[in-house]
Amino acid sequence: THLLIGLNTGAKKYIVWMDCGIHANEWIAPAFCQYFVNQVGNHAKIKRMMKNLDFYVTPVLNVDGYIYSWKDNTTRQWRKNRRPGHSPGCYGTDLDRNFDVNWVFTPLGASFNCSSDMFCGTSPASEPEVEAVTNFIKSQRANILSFLTIHSYGQMILLPYGDPNETVHNYEGVLCTFRRLSDETYSIWKVRGQNYTVGATSDVLYPISGLPRDLARMQGIPFCFTFVLRDNGTFSYQLPENQIQPACEEAYSGVLHIITYAHNQIYSGAVAATAATLWTLLLAAGVTLM
Repeated sequence: THLLIGLNTGAKKYIVWMDCGIHANEWIAPAFCQYFVNQVGNHAKIKRMMKNLDFYVTPVLNVDGYIYSWKDNTTRQWRKNRRPGHSPGCYGTDLDRNFDVNWVFTPLGASFNCSSDMFCGTSPASEPEVEAVTNFIKSQRANILSFLTIHSYGQMILLPYGDPNETVHNYEGVLCTFRRLSDETYSIWKVRGQNYTVGATSDVLYPISGLPRDLARMQGIPFCFTFVLRDNGTFSYQLPENQIQPACEEAYSGVLHIITYAHNQIYSGAVAATAATLWTLLLAAGVTLM
């Protein structure tokens, strides 16, 4: 289930997708989605962009796994969903490894062992949550401007792709964009003095197959990023309560900059009125991400 946030203008608008809580144990991610939803209605810049954009926000993608992780101390680190039946006594699939992206006989950063925390499932999109997101991406790919997925922990902004054999064509240009954003007054780096590492998942983290962000990028969605929130390992998934607000504030600033940047590549005074297609505008703006 997702929330649709926007203004009923009667005009066709582009979509910004955001999902949180695909991993059950990453509690700060759903907290950020709640923070984001609360902020967008009160932020003047976002309100202006709502004339052109609708926001589709999924606060908790992995609902049954998330609920299970709250059960007691023995389940706090549960990562997967809770779907039974893959093998006797074995529950759950890592939804973040189950999308039909380079899902091969030797999965990257995943496992075919059902007992593994990174079990990738019995087949691509075998899980209903993954099937629902996949259907949305494919049905709305012409309309989705940005695809953002929120995780923890590690303080990173990850670009496509998880597979080291796949490369974003203008990779250095994208990195330069982030470096420019980092120098702005309200960037993610300035809000609370925290550093976030930026780069392709396969470079910054490790090779991974089956990622939803990579599926979105391969479907032609131009601005696709993974935000990995606090911290750097001191508390890992069990972020103290006093860090929830700071983590949300800095991530909100980073997300806002990305959304604004993507919006401004498409819309400017005269261009917005005469836009033919998303791709025409991207080419006119000189945006090449793949």
